[in-house]
Amino acid sequence: MQKVIVDISLTAEQYLAHYQGAVKDVIALSRDGRRVRFPSSLLQPYLLHNGIKGCFQISFTQDGKFQSIERL
Repeated sequence: MQKVIVDISLTAEQYLAHYQGAVKDVIALSRDGRRVRFPSSLLQPYLLHNGIKGCFQISFTQDGKFQSIERL
């Protein structure tokens, strides 16, 4: 299993574009310098009234398929 750690900071207004479907993916830079692209819907459980902010660990299978996301 592969894992990356990303720091994400989205205001509620920025996430609204994702929620409305205007934007479907989040592109983030991992702490080790890799660019990671994933569906913004994965962050919905972490949405608060002021947006999404935090450090997240994203796990992928060996063939690059999403497995899990968790806030660290």
